[in-house]
Amino acid sequence: MQWSIDSISDLNNKTILITGANSGIGFEAAKVLAAKGAHVILACRNPNKGQAAIDAIKRDHAGAQLTLMSLDLSSLQSVRDCCAEVAARFDHLDVLVNNAGVMAPPYSKTADGFESQFGTNHLGHFALTARLLPLLEKAEAGRVVVVSSVAHRLGYIRFQDLNWEKRYSRWQAYGQSKLANLMFAKELQRRLQQRGSNVIAVAVHPGYSNTNLQQYMPANRLLNSIFSQSQAAGALPTLCAVTQPGLRGGEYIGPNGFLEMQGKPDLAYSTRRANDGPMAQRLWEVSEQMTGEPFLGAA
Repeated sequence: MQWSIDSISDLNNKTILITGANSGIGFEAAKVLAAKGAHVILACRNPNKGQAAIDAIKRDHAGAQLTLMSLDLSSLQSVRDCCAEVAARFDHLDVLVNNAGVMAPPYSKTADGFESQFGTNHLGHFALTARLLPLLEKAEAGRVVVVSSVAHRLGYIRFQDLNWEKRYSRWQAYGQSKLANLMFAKELQRRLQQRGSNVIAVAVHPGYSNTNLQQYMPANRLLNSIFSQSQAAGALPTLCAVTQPGLRGGEYIGPNGFLEMQGKPDLAYSTRRANDGPMAQRLWEVSEQMTGEPFLGAA
């Protein structure tokens, strides 16, 4: 895949919403896209951190078009409120980047009673996408970019206990949420294509990037020094998915280096489970039920 930041064309008149854009790869992506002329909506849980991110971007790019919006993906009411605000202030949305997430925290539940990782990483973004799809379809060629992880390889969708109420494993729960992200992106693309929509869905993963997402990991300087890449490098697959011309939808993009932990953006490996169509359809139906957000009904 031939792509680089330098190949990104002028993004004037493009409106891009990034969840969790106040830090990590979301922040790095927002910074680059704003510098290229896009109007970037930073949808963040913490308004103070979101404003600090905007201030940091404007120090380097004084003319950047940036809007801060409140979004807590662990609350379906917050998702609904954010989408209503976006619809009130913008007449279309070119790209939605489902980036925010939590990784391997101690067991907790969201405001709606979901296990925190499945509820935040998958269900929150599922509901957000459902509500913003009409604005994406008003764009000339809308895109949904879903951030997954190599950890999807560890995942299995535990339909019998999605909220991990019987026996919680933080890493298996994280793997489940990231597998759900990838399956959602692929099933979303299938349904969009079936609909004849002008919107496509693309999944990405950042490799092993040294971001604050790792706050619940035991300190491991050796692993970071050998395998990790900067958060700016980790944002490259996302930037590629947002800007690369010619993507048809359904692609999964990640670093092309050793074990896909570092490197330049390229097509990435996904497991058989991630490509299980019937399981993806079942996950979609369950997600509709859990969020109360039915959309793109299967034909």
